[in-house]
Order: sequence, then C-alpha cells, then structure tokens
Amino acid sequence: MIYEIYHRTIFDYQSIVTFSHNIARIKPRESAYQKLLNFSMEIEPEVFESFEFVDMFGNNNKHLLIREPHQSLSVVGKSKVHLYTDLIQNNTNSIMRNSITYAKALERLSGFHSDDISAKQFLFESELIPNASLAIKKYALESFHKNRDIFEATDEFMRRIFNDFAFISGFSTITTPIETIFEAKKGVCQDFAQFAISALRAIGLPAKYVSGYIETKPQDGEVKFFGTDASHAWFSVYIPNAGWANFDPTNNIIPTDQHIILGSGRDYNDISPLKGVVSSSGSSRLSVMVDVKRVDAEELMRQQMQMQSQ
Repeated sequence: MIYEIYHRTIFDYQSIVTFSHNIARIKPRESAYQKLLNFSMEIEPEVFESFEFVDMFGNNNKHLLIREPHQSLSVVGKSKVHLYTDLIQNNTNSIMRNSITYAKALERLSGFHSDDISAKQFLFESELIPNASLAIKKYALESFHKNRDIFEATDEFMRRIFNDFAFISGFSTITTPIETIFEAKKGVCQDFAQFAISALRAIGLPAKYVSGYIETKPQDGEVKFFGTDASHAWFSVYIPNAGWANFDPTNNIIPTDQHIILGSGRDYNDISPLKGVVSSSGSSRLSVMVDVKRVDAEELMRQQMQMQSQ
C-alpha cells in the first residue's frame, strides 16, 4: 500500500511573537515494514535556523528557530509512504506464534535478558501516564490470567476498551488524567491509547504510545473531502521472545494495511507533532488539518517510468 499524507498545523497567536523555538515531528519514520518515498516540509514565516535529528526513540525531529516577528505559524508536512503489508502481516503472525504466557513474561522481565533491555524503559510512569490506580490494574487483570497467552489476552483487552469506552470528541484534552478517562469511560484515540498503556504497565508489561495516521473511507455513495482525516494513536505491547505487537482500541483492530506510523514514545509528549517556546503574551489557537490518500501503485509506477524516460 502506498499513501500520500498531508499534515498542516497552524498556531495563531493573540499577540506578536518576536521569536520562537519549535520541534516538528511530522516526518514518518522508516522501518522494515514502512518506507518513506518522499517528504517535504513547508514553514511560514521563514525559518532563521533549523537542523534535523533522530531522538532516543528513533523519531524524526526538526528544530525550527524563527526570529521574524509573526502572529501565525504554519507547518505543513507532505509525505508519501509505502507500507509493506505482507511483511506486517507476517510479523504479526510470527508474534502470535512466539507469544508466551503472562506468567512467563513476568518471570523473564524480572531478570536480565539482553533482548529486553530497550523495552524495559516502557515499564515506568511518564509525564502523561503516571502509575495507575488499583482499579485500573484490576480492569486489566480481567484479561490477563497467569497461564494465558499475552497476545490473546491483549487482543481481548483491546476489544473490552472498544466496547466499554465511548468515542466522544471534545470531552478531553491530551492532559486529561488517565483516571478521569477511566471513570468517565469516554475520550478519543489518544486517551484510549494512554489508558491502555497505563493499565499494561500497571500489570508489569512494557507498553508504548504509537502516533501516526489511519486511512479513513467515506460511507457508500459519499465523497471524501480533502482534509477530513486526523492524526491517530494506538498502543504497542512488548512480548518477550516475540517482539512488539500493535493494537488499535479505537477501531478494535490489529494494525496491518491502514496504519502509517509517524513515531512512538512513552506517551503523547514524546511524539507530539509540534511543540515549542515562544516570546509573546496572550493566548494561542491551534488548528490541524490532515489528509490521508491511498495511491494506485500501478499508476505511481507509470508516473515514475514517464519521469525516468524524460
């Protein structure tokens, strides 16, 4: 599958900003299952200084220093990404085959194993996902029994979130406490992902926040309008001896051919698309537009061949 992604973020400021430092994370990462065919970033006003770096989680970052006085900041990312869906499905099947029981996972994670070192950083609380309450832990343990396979248990856990929680836009912000989301049983994709991570860490399993995009399709007979998509979030759980397994509780699916990964981290803050510090006063208003379009692979190949022949 090949996708074209348009991601625009605009900050409108109440007062003039004399200068700003920002970190943009809108360049999708590459992996064995996802290749970035091309990427461009457009920034207004003009950037005085910028540099790119890859952070400790493997995410693409771009630092932007703007010295020109401005009252609006616009950052647009345009990407073309190739998803190797057969490899993604094969990897998921491999994880399912090699998954171990919850009891065996806890036993292995309690000791030292070189393959588990990098995953263990996702066991601990983070800025937006503090240690969970006993009630959240009990909720998770309804699916995770000692001798139950972790992949099977996580799949059921995902489905319970999908059935028990309502998708309600506007109820929460990214800083709404996990406990509030759990008590109200409502929120959006970021809330469901961070709740799931909180619960999994509470029962001793490493879990990370995955940010990206998902292809959405209009209802039969309807036309999809440009910019009607949104960024998306899901979670990944670490299964010793098997690897990282992705689950999307918002849509009750295991990601395969519709989920484009932007990056991952301990919580939303590690992969927020745009954040920074400005010299100004007053408030600001954020607006975001996202469009995800599947590209006809054969048509793309014809275009590339035409370009090469010119």
